[in-house]
Amino acid sequence: MSTQVLIYERAVPISAERHGNWSVTGSKGYSFARNINAVPLLASEFIPAAVDGTIVFAGQGDEVFPSLVLGVRDSNVMVDGEGSWKGAYVPAFLRRYPFIFSHDDAASTFTLCIDEEFEGINEAGRGERLFDSEGERTQYLSNMLKFVTDYQTMFERTKVFCKRLVDLGVLDSGVAQFNLPQGERASLGGLSTINRDKLKAIDADTLRTMFSTDELELCFVHLQSLNNLTSIAEKSVAAAAAQAPAQESKPAAKTSKKKT
Repeated sequence: MSTQVLIYERAVPISAERHGNWSVTGSKGYSFARNINAVPLLASEFIPAAVDGTIVFAGQGDEVFPSLVLGVRDSNVMVDGEGSWKGAYVPAFLRRYPFIFSHDDAASTFTLCIDEEFEGINEAGRGERLFDSEGERTQYLSNMLKFVTDYQTMFERTKVFCKRLVDLGVLDSGVAQFNLPQGERASLGGLSTINRDKLKAIDADTLRTMFSTDELELCFVHLQSLNNLTSIAEKSVAAAAAQAPAQESKPAAKTSKKKT
């Protein structure tokens, strides 16, 4: 499953000295997420993400965190060939890209960074400028700073929710197996899901607390979203099948050109 920096290649602190002439364009959509099959998901995103996505939990112990499944193979069925998002909801983890916070544990500070390998970065003025002619943050950069700050706040709140689930012992780890219409079997490992029986066994006082904090609702949304997993698996197989003939036809085209 995914890690927090899976799409970031070279995140560097943003500064007017280094990035004064840089602009960011998202003209290629979500092409950068084409080859990942899951991304971290905040607790506040559960309801919209569960419309056609599946929410699971990845990691162990203090590292447990929700993930949105995007495919059962090394590809994202929510992104088409043009980079457009086909799903009902785009996770904030992807919407904040190429920006991210780096954390200095010693100083307990966060620094806004940008992935300098993002293909939408340019110095030709295409898209949104990071700094104006006087070296001050543009409104775009200020908005992204707020977005990443809000993301980090909700990230910490989501960790509290995950810690409760771990402490209560309601998560079961395992491998999801699928019987697909084509007769093929697919699997997805490295995930955990809430055990319904263990959830029902939680004491009344804890359930009351979880109800008041909306954590109980999150548990049921997660469980409901598991019904979407077979559909995602079928789309993954269909996408792989559609891609295979296209790849096989390329050598044939080249051969025919040489013969002409």
